[in-house]
Amino acid sequence: MLEPQQGTVPAMAVTIKDCIDIEGMVTRCGSRALADAAPARSHADVVANLLSAGCRIVGKTKMHELAYGMTGINAFEGTPINPRYPGRIPGGSSSGSAAAVAAHLVDVAIGTDTGGSIRQPAICCGVIGFKPTFDRVSRKGALPVQSSLDCIGPFARNLAMIERAMSAIDPTFQAEGFEGSLRIGRFLPDDGIEPRMAAAMMAVEADKGGVIEDLDLPRHDCAFEAAFTAGMTIIARETLIANAALMARPELLGDDVRKRLEGARNVTDAEMSAAEDVRVRFTADIDALLERFDVLLTPALPHPPPLLSEAGEPAKVLTLTRYLRPFNLSGHPAIVLPVATPDGLPSGIQLVAPKGADARLIAMARRLIETNPTFQMEE
Repeated sequence: MLEPQQGTVPAMAVTIKDCIDIEGMVTRCGSRALADAAPARSHADVVANLLSAGCRIVGKTKMHELAYGMTGINAFEGTPINPRYPGRIPGGSSSGSAAAVAAHLVDVAIGTDTGGSIRQPAICCGVIGFKPTFDRVSRKGALPVQSSLDCIGPFARNLAMIERAMSAIDPTFQAEGFEGSLRIGRFLPDDGIEPRMAAAMMAVEADKGGVIEDLDLPRHDCAFEAAFTAGMTIIARETLIANAALMARPELLGDDVRKRLEGARNVTDAEMSAAEDVRVRFTADIDALLERFDVLLTPALPHPPPLLSEAGEPAKVLTLTRYLRPFNLSGHPAIVLPVATPDGLPSGIQLVAPKGADARLIAMARRLIETNPTFQMEE
């Protein structure tokens, strides 16, 4: 346990995903291939900031190996149990962080999100997950060292703790209120989502004086599909580059991660160029929408998290980040709020705001929670 330095924030119990350095501890990234690596020589910036803010770091959390998977299943370290839905995957790659918060073991957990890896396990485990604006929170001391998609962010059971966590990991963050009424742009469900998962989004009501406008971004299902595919292309190339040295000992890698890294070798320069073109177009489209609306509303997941027994079925897993991954590509801040489907399965919504409007996004999420009793949260 790391005790806090003198700070102004009352001590929060925090866990850290094991792809983030804590001085004197090995950063294993959930991989046997890194189990014998040298201990970190210094704290990651985010860890140093937490300690300076008076937080109490109680340990590291398990994760999907090399942060390259969506199930959270880890044959080397063991798979965290999903506390609220124990028969289902905890989500990936920040599986242990989501599970620790859902189990009330800590106030806040810190994870990373390259393609939905905070937001997807948050919904799987029934807690709040927040992906800040890209490059807002320092990634110094986190793996991979270089990424054009990855963000460090918090999990919590309520928005007050999300705000406290953001204030701790980002000294420039200041919580805000929201005045006026919300202008919400809502993406209508498409063929890629189950009706019971879309129900949470369609049930959202605007605050007094607010408005919800249903959007039909030209064939928005295709826009999301293109952004999803581009994000998958870029993460494949960047993850392979980051872990190229580990491929010299492939037997030390889990089968799923090894196969994904081998597949990443097939990504061509032309595919990368096309993915970057999609990034530019999709980002511009979202920026334009956010000039008209305060916040955008999407589903969180297209279908319920798979059962643990189904985690090896690609059709059950690959599309889980359909609505999440595109906003890693664009870099906008995004938050997910959990609810349950009518038959008691994990679901929720995602809210997206302009770049840099992280504090306002949380304030707008609070406004929606106050307006919609479906999203009752612990305070």
